[in-house]
Amino acid sequence: MRGIPPSRPVRAIATGLLLLAAGLAGAAGLAPQDIFGLEYASDPQLAPDGSEVAYVRRGFDIRADRGRGGIWLASADGRRHRPLAAGSHTEATPRWSPDGSRLAFIGADADGSSQLFVRYRDDDALARVTDIGDAPLDMAWSPDGRWIAFTMRVPQKATPLEVRLPEPPKGASWAEPLTVIDRMVYRADGRGYLANAWTQLFVVPAEGGTPRQLTDGPFDHEGPAFTADGSEIVVSANRREDRGHHPLDSDLYAVRVADGQLRRLTERYGPDRDPAVSADGRIAWTGFDDRLLGYQRSRLYVMEADGGGRRELAADIDRDLQAPAWSADGKRLYALSDSEGRTRLLSVSLDGAATVLADDVGGVAWSRPYTSGAYSVARDGSLAYTSGSARRPADVALRQPRGARRQLTDLNGELLGHRELGEVRELWSQSGADGRRIQSWLVLPPGFDAARKYPLILEIHGGPFASYGPHFAAELQLYAAAGYVVLYANPRGSTGYGEEFGNLIHHAYPGQDYDDLMSAVDAAIAGGFVDAGRLYVTGGSGGGVLSAWIVGKTDRFRAAAVQKPVINWTSFALTADRGDLFHRYWFAAPPWEQPEEYWRRSPLSLVGNVRTPTLVVTGELDYRTPMAESEQYYQALKLRGVDTLLVRVPGAPHALDLRPSQLIARNRYILAWFEKYR
Repeated sequence: MRGIPPSRPVRAIATGLLLLAAGLAGAAGLAPQDIFGLEYASDPQLAPDGSEVAYVRRGFDIRADRGRGGIWLASADGRRHRPLAAGSHTEATPRWSPDGSRLAFIGADADGSSQLFVRYRDDDALARVTDIGDAPLDMAWSPDGRWIAFTMRVPQKATPLEVRLPEPPKGASWAEPLTVIDRMVYRADGRGYLANAWTQLFVVPAEGGTPRQLTDGPFDHEGPAFTADGSEIVVSANRREDRGHHPLDSDLYAVRVADGQLRRLTERYGPDRDPAVSADGRIAWTGFDDRLLGYQRSRLYVMEADGGGRRELAADIDRDLQAPAWSADGKRLYALSDSEGRTRLLSVSLDGAATVLADDVGGVAWSRPYTSGAYSVARDGSLAYTSGSARRPADVALRQPRGARRQLTDLNGELLGHRELGEVRELWSQSGADGRRIQSWLVLPPGFDAARKYPLILEIHGGPFASYGPHFAAELQLYAAAGYVVLYANPRGSTGYGEEFGNLIHHAYPGQDYDDLMSAVDAAIAGGFVDAGRLYVTGGSGGGVLSAWIVGKTDRFRAAAVQKPVINWTSFALTADRGDLFHRYWFAAPPWEQPEEYWRRSPLSLVGNVRTPTLVVTGELDYRTPMAESEQYYQALKLRGVDTLLVRVPGAPHALDLRPSQLIARNRYILAWFEKYR
C-alpha cells in the first residue's frame, strides 16, 4: 500500500512549526524528519547454543512511507552484526530449529506472497518451505526438527441465505455482488471487513513439501507449541458454538499430528493461551478465571502433559505475567511482567518464587511511551531481550547466566547521539479524589532552564487498561522539541499497579481518573517551571475519551486535541469492531437496558459545557473508535460555536503511527492548533 503525500496545507504548517521549534529550542531536540531515520529491534530469538541472536530490525522507508523490517544476526560477543539476507525488508518471525542448525522465518517470495523459509546456518543456503496463498501467522519447530507447525487463515464457504439471481446479459456490466454478513465480529481495525476465514493449524516438513491442515471449522487457533514427543501440537482456541457471546473463553487443545484429533486440556471459563512445553512434557500457559471485570490480570499456570496437576505459580504477584518460556532443565519458567511503568523479565521457580532478571525491557512501542518488549532463552540460561530507555527505542540486549549484561546493538546511536533529547523525570502525586498515589513523568524541553516558565501538554494514554513508562516516545519528544513540557501519567485503570487499582474504573470510566490527571497537572505546576496559564491536553483512544471528558469538566486548558475518541458509548458499543466485548466487560448491561448509564459516561453528555478550542483527529479507516464518533463531537462543537477543526487521516486505522508522514503531519497540526492559542 502506497502513501498519499501530505497536502500543501500540511506542508505549510509543518514548515512553519519547524521554524517555530528552531526558534524555541535552537537546533536541539528531535526533528520531524528524524522519524524516518528511527530504528528499533523486535522479536529477538537467541540461538539454542547462545552464540547469536536473530532479531527483526525495523525502520521506515522514506519513499514508500511505510515501515520495513529485515532479520539481522548479532553475535553474543558483540563482534558480528549482519543481515540475514542483504537488501530484504520483508522478513519476520525468526525461529531457530531445536539443534540450532537452521533458522525458519516468514519472508516475501518473488511474487510478493508471504512464505515460510529456512536458512541453513553452516553455509547460508536458503530454502523456501511453503507455497501457500495466505500469510503464515506464527510457527513452531517440532522437537526433532523434522516439522514446522504454523497457523494461517483459511476461507470457509458460508451461505447464510440462499438467493437466486438472474444472469446478466452477455457483455453487460452489472454491479458487484452484494455482501452478506452473519458474524458477530464482522470487521477488524487494521484489516477492514472480514472475509469468512478462520485461523487454522498446519504442519509442513522442514525441508519443504505440501502443508497439511490439522484443524477446521469456524474457529481461530493460535500459539502452536509441540508436545515433548512431537506427536501433538498445543494451541489455544475458543471452539464454543456461542463464542460470539463469550469472546474470551478460550481453552488449550492438543492436536494430534497424525490425524488432527483434538484433546481438550482446559475447561474453566476464561482465556487459556500462550502455551509453552518443557522438555519433559509439562505445559505452562497464561490466563484467568473470567469474572467479567474490565481488567483481569494474566496469571501463570503449569500442568502435566495429560492436563492433570494444574496449579498457579506466583499467585502473590499482583501483576500480569505473560509470554512464558521454560528453562532447558525444566526447573523454572521465565515471563514478562509490567510494574509501575517498567516491563520486567522474571525468573519463576516451580514453587512460585520470582526473581527480577531485567527491568529495562521495552522500546518496541516507539511513538508513545507504552510498556512493551519481547525475549527468548538459550539452553545455558542466557536471555536475549529488547532493551529500551527514555532516550532510545529498543535495542537487543543479552543477559548471561551469571547476570552480566551486554548490549548487542546501537541502532539509533548515529541519529539520536547527535540530538539533545528532552530529559524524562518521574513525578508522583496524590489524587484529589481519594489520595491515591499516581505515577507520572515529565518530558522537559531540550535546553531546559528551571528559571523559565514553559507551556505544558498533558498527554493521556489509551487502553484504558494499559500503561506508560519511562520509555522513548517520538511524539512526545517532538512536543518537547517545540518548547513544551510534556506530562504523561498512569491514572487509575492503568495496568502495572495491581488488579484493584486497574478495576477502580470498572463500570466507572471515565470518572475519578479525571481527578488523578488534574492532580498530576497541579504537581507539575508546583515544580515552578510550568506556566499555569498555558496548559494544553491531548490523547488518543482512551486518552481521547479523557481529553474530551476533561474539556467538558474544566476550562483550565487553553486548547485540546482529541484523537480517535469514544464520544457516545451507545453508538460505540454497537459499531466498534469488538462489539462482542465492550458492552459485556465495560458496562453492566447492553445500551438498550441501561441507556442512562451509557449517556452518563459519554463525553457527548458534557459537550454543553465545552468552551475550550478543540481539534478532533481520527483515521478514516478506524474501526475501533469509528470516524462517526469524532464526527458527532465535531458537529456538536460546531453547533455550540466552539472553535474546532476535524482532521481526517486518509487510509489510517486506529493506529496513527503506521505511516511516518501521517504521524509527522498529525503532530504538526496539533502543535499548530496549540500555538494558535499560545
